Amino acid sequence: MDDRAKRLIVVGDRVLIAPEEGEERTRVGLYLPQTAIDAVAVQGGKVVATGPGTPMPDPATLDEEPWKLRPRDGARYVPMQAQEGDYALFFRKAAVEITFENTKYLVVPLAAILTPTPDLVTQCLLALPMLGLYMASIGISWVVTRGKR
Repeated sequence: MDDRAKRLIVVGDRVLIAPEEGEERTRVGLYLPQTAIDAVAVQGGKVVATGPGTPMPDPATLDEEPWKLRPRDGARYVPMQAQEGDYALFFRKAAVEITFENTKYLVVPLAAILTPTPDLVTQCLLALPMLGLYMASIGISWVVTRGKR
């Protein structure tokens, strides 16, 4: 048997998260069943490891047919927003639970993470596109309803 230490390698746009333990009791002291704990839609945890990111094709090879391309050593990736040590909120249904050396982890795609970091500046930058779309929808609805009056 190989005596080398086992280690997890995260690939693609996946993030390995150590989940924080949920409350097993309510504020008044009632114990919650496991089904109620698992039904929580959003969960948080600490980012343990991240993959390299989403692979990007080499722009010089876009004219070639995909089956004619040979793999290249210098793969390029879109960088990950989440970093090791960050606290992340994520959609529980998108997570896959694994156990590695008696420790429970969750493997989560980057798209399922709501906040990659508790940093206020980063959260505001993530909220700006949503705010812009919201304001644009208000403007469009105002123009459309103004024309109907």
